[in-house]
Amino acid sequence: MTPYPHLLKPLDLGFTTLRNRVLMGSMHTGLEEAGDWPRVAAFYGARARGGVGLIVTGGMAPNKEGAVLPGAAGLFTEEDIANHSTVTAKVHEEGGKIAMQILHAGRYAYSPECVSASDIKSPISMFKPKALDEEGIEKQIADMVTAAERAQRAGYDGVEVMGSEGYFLNQFLVNHTNKRTDRWGGSYENRMRLPVEVVRRVREAVGPEFIVIYRLSMIDLIPNGSTWKEVVQLAKAIEAAGASLINTGIGWHEARIPTIATSVPRAAFAWVTKKLMGSVGISVITSNRINTPEVAEEVLAEGSADMVSMARPFLADAEFVAKAEAGQAALIAPCIACNQACLDHTFSLKMSTCLVNPRACNETELVLEPVTEAKSIAVVGAGPAGLSTAIAAAQRGHKVTLFDAADEIGGQLNLAKQVPGKEEFKGFVAWYAAMLEDAGVTVELGKRVQVDDLTDFNEVIIATGAKPRDPEIKGQNLPHVLSYAEVLRGAEVGERVAVIGAGGIGFDICEYLVTGESPTLDLEAWKAQWGVGDPSISRGGLAGNGPQPEPSTRAVTLLQRKATKLGKGLGKTTGWIHRAALKMKGVRMVGGVNYEEFTAEGLMISEGEARENPRLIEVDTIVLCAGQLPERSLADALEAAGVNCHVIGGADVATELDAKRAINQGTRLAAGL
Repeated sequence: MTPYPHLLKPLDLGFTTLRNRVLMGSMHTGLEEAGDWPRVAAFYGARARGGVGLIVTGGMAPNKEGAVLPGAAGLFTEEDIANHSTVTAKVHEEGGKIAMQILHAGRYAYSPECVSASDIKSPISMFKPKALDEEGIEKQIADMVTAAERAQRAGYDGVEVMGSEGYFLNQFLVNHTNKRTDRWGGSYENRMRLPVEVVRRVREAVGPEFIVIYRLSMIDLIPNGSTWKEVVQLAKAIEAAGASLINTGIGWHEARIPTIATSVPRAAFAWVTKKLMGSVGISVITSNRINTPEVAEEVLAEGSADMVSMARPFLADAEFVAKAEAGQAALIAPCIACNQACLDHTFSLKMSTCLVNPRACNETELVLEPVTEAKSIAVVGAGPAGLSTAIAAAQRGHKVTLFDAADEIGGQLNLAKQVPGKEEFKGFVAWYAAMLEDAGVTVELGKRVQVDDLTDFNEVIIATGAKPRDPEIKGQNLPHVLSYAEVLRGAEVGERVAVIGAGGIGFDICEYLVTGESPTLDLEAWKAQWGVGDPSISRGGLAGNGPQPEPSTRAVTLLQRKATKLGKGLGKTTGWIHRAALKMKGVRMVGGVNYEEFTAEGLMISEGEARENPRLIEVDTIVLCAGQLPERSLADALEAAGVNCHVIGGADVATELDAKRAINQGTRLAAGL
């Protein structure tokens, strides 16, 4: 008897049956743009082999003006169709089904040729769109229909029409972006005409036995967004137009409310989809921050949806469904919603992958081949770099022993998991523990190894991490001056605090210091903090009284030496969330300062190279987050003794605590041993 009866139950669409209720949601990876079609096929084929019910590709542009970026992938030529056919053939060979997402960016397109309902520039775009005339609208419809026809010719099982997240079709739906007075604007019946017409004509073109999904924005999270009555009206019209499935879209890209970051509660928006259940006769899919089979099963069991969409979890683990089905949920690599290697890469025009699983999108290039001759390998340090190396090497067949001086694995992940909003790191460490056992790694904790302990191994890998940099500030040894590690391990902290250093660690420490109960673990508290309301009460789902965060538990000042914006080096897609969260809690942010001296009363600072405006900031506690240095003492001792070793992770480079780099480096080293 499976523990996931709802999740693993087939879904009958009438003309075809999906093998379970799991949709791999659309993600823009950059694979199609790279033009390496065997690599694209390997990526999607691995997910099909892993058991997912239906895959949706990254967004494919229907035309040049609708492309998210110049050169974005689409089906424009016979060669494109042939290339995509290799992908669909691989997915079908692995027993899966795949739909192509048709994505028209509208005013979000990064191009001077972008078009929309009205000529209103997006706050997150460089270019003002051209307002389409009647002929222009007809062209956009025709191009989307053509994209669907070509997808069918390429062997896709269906298409997803992207109508949410603030893209083109969504822009016609709301007064916020549609100021038209013709038959495409004004009343809601007119504003919804375009998406309904697109779905109707796509269905007409592809026939009855082809999956047509419509991604519907169920909560816009912007001013003047759709009302719930309008959402239901659109859903019914989309069903009548011929859609097979309705998928949930949450929030416009310009919304100032986080929707998929790690601090967002799991399944935070399933309640929105549940409101639609029963209003339409076709199956409804829910999405966002569903990352374990247990969460997915609960969402389905409570009637919040007929199917669940999980996107990034399939970057973390292609075998998500197969492992759940086999009773091996503990071995599913967790999506921690960090965005660091997926969305941050996408918005930096890099190929997407996954912090947890660097093999994602690199299936043909980063291969863990079984070894022909097993080696004995010592890995010193059980942080992300060491753990990843040890597991990957053992999976290949090497005999691996992992050492750490601490009495638990995880390294500084054990500090990160103490930060409110980073609770996912607890599951990350638990997964590593399960994987060590499954891979057969010998683990020796509480052992501080010396050179003599390592001389009999064929390979020695040093992953001893980083240590705090000495800031060399007068008074830093006073008892009320603490390191970030001491704070996160439970050291007593006063009510007035200065945090020295505004990198990722400094922001995490501030979050830890100003937060009582983590809102990530309390959906209603999180909704109140960010001002998320019920779209049946407040238009667009923005609460009428705005954000209502819990009061800060301390008065905190965050300082940095650089005169640049604090948090400038944070994640491209998550930095704004951290800055906004601290601002809501009243954290004072001060840049361009010199730390003159720590005193019993607080800290003396000055400004600029001329050390102007010297003053005392009175605080009870000072927390040092002033950078790290590689911990290389063992590596240096080994080299001095003539023992060759590989140095990875923070022991190699420690400018920041960079788990993405550490895990990637460790996995690649193991692949080559």
